[in-house]
Amino acid sequence: MRILLAEDEKSINRVITRRLVWEGYSVDSCFDGQEALDYLNAMEYDAVILDVMMPKIDGFEVLTQMRERGDDTPVLFLTARDSLADKVEGLDLGADDYLVKPFEFDELMARLRVLTRRKVTSPTSLYVCEDLTLDSTHHKVNRGDQELTLTAKEFALLEYLIRNKGVVLSREQIESNLWNWDCIVGSNVVDVYIRMLRKKVDAQFDHKLIQTVRGYGYVLKEVEE
Repeated sequence: MRILLAEDEKSINRVITRRLVWEGYSVDSCFDGQEALDYLNAMEYDAVILDVMMPKIDGFEVLTQMRERGDDTPVLFLTARDSLADKVEGLDLGADDYLVKPFEFDELMARLRVLTRRKVTSPTSLYVCEDLTLDSTHHKVNRGDQELTLTAKEFALLEYLIRNKGVVLSREQIESNLWNWDCIVGSNVVDVYIRMLRKKVDAQFDHKLIQTVRGYGYVLKEVEE
């Protein structure tokens, strides 16, 4: 999943970004409200984490402009402004959640999981494709009765594929959802990760779920009888 983080304190921004990436998210980070709007104009996100007190445009105004143009991306305010009036204002403007600094990372991650589940309008965190199951809450993957051990990036790739089960995804779509704009990746990086994922998901099984669409991309789908 792709997250936009707008936080003007660079040290905090760096720590949060590192933790989100470690958790398997793809993160674009910025340091002021105008830059946040620029990112939002150019890219779709699964969730946005906004500070309130930022240069150029504050977080409340960023959210106001998002909602005015019909952008319903889930927004979590992460801010030191802890008064009841600030919380009420943020939520009334259309924020989905409001977390006050200092905060615990486990709580931030839990709240983010809730927001991203709402975004995909899924009633559960469990995704299934034939005998393959992925639990996004507990970061567990099983193929039949065998539990698979995946890296964070492999898990993120499989989650993106299974959330879009049956939909052919281009290499560009996969790349933009799994890697940051700041990250320089090679032209075959998607193919490399698909190959690694296939070794764990498909290699030992008769039914191959990850399919190649030549010249375009990949799709995870159930095997047609």
